[in-house]
Amino acid sequence: MAEIHGTYDDRFQPLIDELARRFDVGDEVGASLAVVQDGRTVVDVWGGHADAERTTPWSEDTVTNVWSCTKTVTALAALVLHDRGLIDVYEKVATYWPEFAANGKADVEVRHLLAHMSGVPAMDQPCTVDDLFDAESAAARFAAQEPWWEPGTASGYHAINYGHLIGEVVRRVTGQSLKEFVAAAVAGPLGADFTIGLPADAYDRVSPIIAPTGVEMPPGVEPGPLALRTLGGPPLHATVVLTDEWRSADIGGANGHGNARSLATIQSTVSNGGVAGGRTFLSDETIALIFDEQASGPDLVLGAPLRWGIGYALVDPVTQPYLPEGRICHWGGWGGSYVVNDLDRQMTATYVMNRMGNGLLGSHRGAGYLRALYGCVDA
Repeated sequence: MAEIHGTYDDRFQPLIDELARRFDVGDEVGASLAVVQDGRTVVDVWGGHADAERTTPWSEDTVTNVWSCTKTVTALAALVLHDRGLIDVYEKVATYWPEFAANGKADVEVRHLLAHMSGVPAMDQPCTVDDLFDAESAAARFAAQEPWWEPGTASGYHAINYGHLIGEVVRRVTGQSLKEFVAAAVAGPLGADFTIGLPADAYDRVSPIIAPTGVEMPPGVEPGPLALRTLGGPPLHATVVLTDEWRSADIGGANGHGNARSLATIQSTVSNGGVAGGRTFLSDETIALIFDEQASGPDLVLGAPLRWGIGYALVDPVTQPYLPEGRICHWGGWGGSYVVNDLDRQMTATYVMNRMGNGLLGSHRGAGYLRALYGCVDA
């Protein structure tokens, strides 16, 4: 059986066995899993290799690009600012960012950005991936666009620009870029090894992603009517994350780098009553906002039936049959990584890997780990 490193409470042995099995059958190359419950880390494990050639072990401090798991940190940053009274998620975006009111967006609220309902899920053509790398310039382009549907009426997944939109609000009220604010106000105080982008001094411990061989939707789910327009605005290949330009950019929707431990440390603020590392980040009232349902139904981009609260997805039994009902908020990254905050069990569970699966919404590996996890905690 594959060797799994790290620490875990004995009751989670079935979860560890599932991870080892995935290595044994070749599903995983390198991966990490973490669980924080009642504010205590009860699972912090890793295994496999940091490279596709399997020459370098995945180690305790290995990090990788976590794709859209970054959005959970960006959402948390916005909620921290709401809690501090610097923004109001029910206030109009233009209150903080006046230029965003252009072309019919004057009534878009901050909550609409956080729930993928702004009507601006991607960049108008012509555009290339290079247009994303200057966050302020990209934000100016998004501010000038007409919405692609009536804002606030439906969700349309903001695949790449989620952090550009929320990040510009953060910059306007704090004077800090999103990556600076996350470092100073979220990851830094918690000692979490998570960054938006990747500092040059961390290059020697990054695990390059192993790109998927294709894209698969869940059974019975067809892409939404805005899928091609969104995923083509701009088009990008997974290997863009290996470039210096991507790593130095401030892309709060997709270029966060970390591991399962760092994500669990940060996100446990949600599942543990707003408290982590002895600090209070969120009040009960702010946490309750996450469960204020904003959209429910087929997403205009992903096509799947999704439920969005403010900043996080809520459980939909069709797309997340492996999650129980209750006060659970979550989201995952392209290829299969995930963040699950379960407030009923005061538990945060995270999974980060380098070998991306083909699923656009989760992976069979992630689903397997979550089934094993809930078998442990609900036994």
